[in-house]
Amino acid sequence: MSSYYTYELLAGGTTGTEQDSYILHGQTHTAGYKCRAGRADPVSYTQYSDVKFVWSGGVNPAASLTVSPHRLQHFSTESLSLICEGNSAEWRVMKADEYGYVSSCFYWGEMTGSTCNTTRASSGVYWCESVTQFSNAANITLHNVPRPVLTVSPSWTSPGDSVTLTCSVEPPSAGWRFFWYKAVPDLSDYYTYELLAGGTTGTEQDSYILHGQTHTAGYVCRAGRGDPVFYTLDSDLKFVWSGGVNPAASLTVSPHRLQHYSTESLSLICEGNSTEWRVMKVDEDGDVSTCSKWGIMTGSTCNTDTRASSGVYWCESVTQSSNAANITIHSEFIFI
Repeated sequence: MSSYYTYELLAGGTTGTEQDSYILHGQTHTAGYKCRAGRADPVSYTQYSDVKFVWSGGVNPAASLTVSPHRLQHFSTESLSLICEGNSAEWRVMKADEYGYVSSCFYWGEMTGSTCNTTRASSGVYWCESVTQFSNAANITLHNVPRPVLTVSPSWTSPGDSVTLTCSVEPPSAGWRFFWYKAVPDLSDYYTYELLAGGTTGTEQDSYILHGQTHTAGYVCRAGRGDPVFYTLDSDLKFVWSGGVNPAASLTVSPHRLQHYSTESLSLICEGNSTEWRVMKVDEDGDVSTCSKWGIMTGSTCNTDTRASSGVYWCESVTQSSNAANITIHSEFIFI
């Protein structure tokens, strides 16, 4: 710590104290302290203790720290500005992390004048220092960027039903706006995402109602807050399944039933107003995959060659999605 501070003996301490405690009266600002012990004549001293700080949350007129954005809960990818103000021409911003290690802005940010800008902040206590002043301290907590959880209700619909999308962010806090996207099939990949109508500025409500849902479709959400806007990650993709037949796109399962054995081969046949189709599946863990992962796509038919597993299956083209089929695959037991 010698690179950061010199140490000044407290008043009355030239001969030390017999007591292993020392009371500081009228503490008014953040300050750091250390101790050592000695005995015998001539005195043999221990090493110095680690430096420990007494934090002050109160504003010191001669020195103040302002955090921008002005809150104590932040996300690890956010940019922070730590601004020092007061009766000094030169400042540095300091941090004590959760392990007690003390470091300056130089190691995790960029000090420009009296402001430390950083995208590499971590949880800890931050404060400003000059040669003669300590500021108030701020106990800042950094969270990983959240991934919202999207729920759909109901998840299976009849044509014309309304569906409610709900987007939940953890940890919850004020100021979020929510953005809603529909999955658009991309036959060269999986999906692109199209902002739902009226969603360019997001919604204050964490729910969004889809009126007159007529076919299978996928959705994601994310949340944002601040100016400029800081966004969460996208939620996992969730689907609204339609069991009703769409004249423009239909899935037929052969053999024509929803209960199958693991040794059976299935044919999943797409029909409708498209020249190019793919067959999709969401398994019991919510993972989305195409026929190429567990079958062979020939024209508009996916043959599984006994590699099917339980899940929801449907057909897609660039513009259409078919009805969905919730297929269960059982192990086949042979009794001798």
